[in-house]
Amino acid sequence: MTLVYKPAQKPEWPVIQQGPRVAIPRNRSKPMESEMKRCVVLPDMQIGYYRNRKGKMEPTHDEKAIDLALAITKEAKPDVVALVGDNLDLPELSKYRITPAYQQTTQEAIDRASLICAQIRAAAPHAEIIWLAGNHEERLPNHILDNARAAFGLRRGNVPDTWPVLSVPFLCRMEDYGVEYRPGYPASHIWLNNKIRIIHGSKVKSSGSTAHMYLANEKHSVIYGHIHRIELAYKTREDYDGPRTIMAASPGCLARLDGAVPSTKQGMDIDGRPLVSHENWQQGLAVVEYETTGKNRFTYESIPIFDGTASWRGQWFKV
Repeated sequence: MTLVYKPAQKPEWPVIQQGPRVAIPRNRSKPMESEMKRCVVLPDMQIGYYRNRKGKMEPTHDEKAIDLALAITKEAKPDVVALVGDNLDLPELSKYRITPAYQQTTQEAIDRASLICAQIRAAAPHAEIIWLAGNHEERLPNHILDNARAAFGLRRGNVPDTWPVLSVPFLCRMEDYGVEYRPGYPASHIWLNNKIRIIHGSKVKSSGSTAHMYLANEKHSVIYGHIHRIELAYKTREDYDGPRTIMAASPGCLARLDGAVPSTKQGMDIDGRPLVSHENWQQGLAVVEYETTGKNRFTYESIPIFDGTASWRGQWFKV
């Protein structure tokens, strides 16, 4: 059998080839001239304690996560440090049933919260530090009203313009460290500029994104705490002058995630001490760059904490 070579039939369309060679033009874009400010957002710490089997105080906050947050705060050199609330847990003062392991721990928590005020001031010596009241801080005045109403609002003699002696800012010596306390949960807030504010928050959607609940109602961008989860979502709406995009974000928390914080999902052993049971919570913090003039632009940076490590702008932090 003789094989006969036949030339291949030419295609009826051009063969796909490389694209044309392009000379890359010089990048002429320049950074905008803008006086940006910086805010570090520190979410729910849940400072508190319980006694282990040896009677030793075990924290419900996460000391390593707090140390990481302080290290990043120092590196960031912020103009504002915003504490979104629930930095004190105060389980003894809650309306919920509490076991003996958590009793007589309030003073230890007050002492640690006083120290955190000093530590934040040391990390950000020139910053405005603002502590928003969360629902857990409100446990103290509510407990006084329910159990010792006559003691509500008592101040030191002849010093009427100071905090009541049984209040979070007085007990934690906030004035000593230049920390501004804003009571009145859930109404207290911080406006960074006219497009973004920080709140503790009162919305929780366990089965989905709490961020979308805020986006459905807010007219401006909002950073919130309360839920202990990292969330970030955006929504764009038509406005009279075109589209408007807003953001809703939660930085997470600085509390323990393993069931130590009293919650409705917490498990206890027969002596009332917490069992290891991981919550659907995430640790983290956030950094916001923002303008207070012009178009009031801002950027939001979420900084998650995983296994005692965190990264911010190419630098790793570990405690």
